[in-house]
Amino acid sequence: MNWIDIITQEQQKEYYQELKKSIEQKYLTSSVYPPKEKIFRAYKLTKYSNLKIVILGQDPYHGQGQAQGLAFSTPKEIKNPPSMQNILKEIEADTGKVSVNSNGDLTTWATQGVLLINTILTVEESKPKSHHNIGWEIFSENIISHINSNFSNIIFLLWGANAISMSKLIDHQKHHILTAPHPSPLSAYRGFFGCKHFSKANEILKSLGKEEIEW
Repeated sequence: MNWIDIITQEQQKEYYQELKKSIEQKYLTSSVYPPKEKIFRAYKLTKYSNLKIVILGQDPYHGQGQAQGLAFSTPKEIKNPPSMQNILKEIEADTGKVSVNSNGDLTTWATQGVLLINTILTVEESKPKSHHNIGWEIFSENIISHINSNFSNIIFLLWGANAISMSKLIDHQKHHILTAPHPSPLSAYRGFFGCKHFSKANEILKSLGKEEIEW
């Protein structure tokens, strides 16, 4: 089993056929991010056999050149968006070290076993949540349900109300769930700062005998 098999199974379903038609039309008629070929990039970078942590975001960045198919991540040549800046601040405050990804590109997290996914996988330029309720949430719920059923001791970092709502799909006895407000400037001061999710996740990995993440 691998991510490609699972995504292919989803793509056969009726809801996805409708979603595909809608998305293809949107790419033709408006500016949509990330580029079509990067929609499933998170699943290409994080090996199914090496899954340790799931970080769940809301939807991709909606500025030109920002979204690259990994939740919260941006290409290194792009200025870090406010949410990414706040994630980096929390890493330093929590671990006492500057993040290895201070340029905002989280590819190294993905290759270490951190699945960086959004509940909605595409967005129109300058219109956050513009692709809400067209089918991506069903896809994401099915992915989370698959992880819940087929893995054990996965650490879920759920930031913000949208992500936290997914906890209903996760067996709390079988997995580890850490929740916090979203790292955006609107909510980071309500508890994202000080959540210590990065050190806590590594403590759990260490207790499981797994290699810790270099944040």
